[in-house]
Amino acid sequence: MKKACLTIFLLSLLSIRGFGQEKKGFSLEEAITYAIENNYAAMGASMDVKAAIQKKWETTATGLPQISGSVDYRNNLKQQVTLFDVNGDGIDEPFTFGTKQTMTVFGTVDQIIFDGSYLVGLQSAITFLNISKQTKEKTDLDVRENVIQAYGNALLTDENIKILENNKNSAEQTLNETQAMFEQGLAEEESVEQLQITLSTLENSLNRTRRLQDIAYKMLNLTLGLDIETLIELTDNLDALTIQDMMYDTEGKTFDLENNIDFKIAKTNTRSQELLLKLEKSRALPTLNASLNGGTTANSDSFTFLSSGNGQRWFASSLFNLSLKVPLFSSLERSAKTKQARIALMQAQTQQKETEQRIRLNYETAKTDFQFSVETFQTSKKNLNLAERIEHKNQIKFKEGIASSFELTEAQRQLYTAQQNYLQAMIDVINKKAALETIVNK
Repeated sequence: MKKACLTIFLLSLLSIRGFGQEKKGFSLEEAITYAIENNYAAMGASMDVKAAIQKKWETTATGLPQISGSVDYRNNLKQQVTLFDVNGDGIDEPFTFGTKQTMTVFGTVDQIIFDGSYLVGLQSAITFLNISKQTKEKTDLDVRENVIQAYGNALLTDENIKILENNKNSAEQTLNETQAMFEQGLAEEESVEQLQITLSTLENSLNRTRRLQDIAYKMLNLTLGLDIETLIELTDNLDALTIQDMMYDTEGKTFDLENNIDFKIAKTNTRSQELLLKLEKSRALPTLNASLNGGTTANSDSFTFLSSGNGQRWFASSLFNLSLKVPLFSSLERSAKTKQARIALMQAQTQQKETEQRIRLNYETAKTDFQFSVETFQTSKKNLNLAERIEHKNQIKFKEGIASSFELTEAQRQLYTAQQNYLQAMIDVINKKAALETIVNK
């Protein structure tokens, strides 16, 4: 019986999520570094860069010598018969020409001498690689901002649980004391009921926040690229991160538009449209290609091609070819495509100007939002200190019978609101700074 109970106990422990699992510890910077390497989107962007590098070489290789070889074997199972008047008497005699079997070994070298589209293609391949690298850079910035938000949200739930547990313990103590006073006829029943409502509300908030904590940590795991059930420990705390971010100097820094990733992408897009226009223009240029081939052929009535010492003869041949192609008239098709490419370039240039203005506006907005979040945090901190003192005074007054339960409840409600505002102000400072750094591409 004891062994069965012990077995059940051990199985119960093993069924607990994370039992025996080692926690992974992350500071915020460690979490960012880990996510840039392991986040699913970041890994996908890294593979796109690798694919673009191979695409660049593929384009380059098309203009390099292309060598191919072939082996051709023919066996005339039933040779064709030709009728021929040998004697001149009007009677055709049947003849077969050639041998029954033939083998040819052939090699060819092709080389582009001049092709305008190939030269543009090389430039386009480099631009495509730059686009992939810039996409990776933007993805990393987005991952960084997402990690900061997810990390902050997880810390927020941790701090909120601590506050709610303290509030719950305080409310329980006050309720027990008031219940005892009511039983002695020194307090009204309404005071007990009012405190019971407060305690019940705190318990509901605490249970909800604990569930949100589980979701917040799973969301952080997903952002990091971990299994969502992985147990992690956050080594930074909300207060320290907030104070650190508040020291960010927005006035002492000059915004460099060239560093913004969206502006880089807009410029690259304009460059790609320039190349497309250049490509359409290059189609009016002549192309010059060269090829050199050579081979050897053997004929036999039986398969003796691979045998040595049988007197099999091989006959070599070779050919050099130079091909010049000059476009003369395309019924204005090339002209229409060139005009379309020029219009697309003008659109890209317009979009680049619009992007520049939008980025400048976003920077000013982000800087204002960050400054406002710092001011809001400072105000929330002062309000929290005031709310704590007011609630403490009302606790004393209530115990001494000077303040009513309604006044105490109002003071507690005011304190709870101030606590939530303070927590939200901290997370806003962290998130607004992250958004500002994303724009300046730090």
